[in-house]
Amino acid sequence: MKYQFIAIEGPIGVGKSTLARQLAQHFKASLLSDVDTINPYLKDFYKDPKTVAFHAQVHFLLSRLDVLRNPAVVNPAQPIVADFMLDKDRLFAELTLDHTEWWMYSHLYDQQVNAVPRPDLVIYLQAPLEKLIERIERRGSAHEQRIDSNYLRQLSALYERFFLDYTETPLLIVNTAEINLADEPGEVSRLVSRIREFEGGRHFFNPLALS
Repeated sequence: MKYQFIAIEGPIGVGKSTLARQLAQHFKASLLSDVDTINPYLKDFYKDPKTVAFHAQVHFLLSRLDVLRNPAVVNPAQPIVADFMLDKDRLFAELTLDHTEWWMYSHLYDQQVNAVPRPDLVIYLQAPLEKLIERIERRGSAHEQRIDSNYLRQLSALYERFFLDYTETPLLIVNTAEINLADEPGEVSRLVSRIREFEGGRHFFNPLALS
């Protein structure tokens, strides 16, 4: 495996976790899963974001740091595929926290993120808003059904803005508008081949264009 730490990112519903599991299997890599399903504040956040936004965001940050710092999970001798990158934490915080909360969160973030493993390849999954909503509804998570479409639109815009100027690692941008990587193993195989030959830089990958 050319890249030792692949991180997959994109907005809610785009298919990060599914693709991460598939790539980990292909590359015989350890799978790092995000902690969104074990955040005790998340259910209340989707009901009324303002009341628990800061608590939810700090819990996310500390839990993700725990995952990345766990030597039993992150082994330098073992390739890694993660369905998140730590940078996403700031994107969500920027969207959900007020000015005072953002100030406190930013100081905590800056003090804690040093010396955690960083990916050497990022895969950014894109899909239009209507596809994200469709996929969220299909997977049927009760708390996700409460996600406001405007929140999802703002989140997608933040991801686009973040990756517009992203240069920290090689970046592979994948258009999933017309494919569903959960149901189309052939498209995953094409992506695996693209990753194997990817020499760095910033590139777009549109599976349909290869059909």
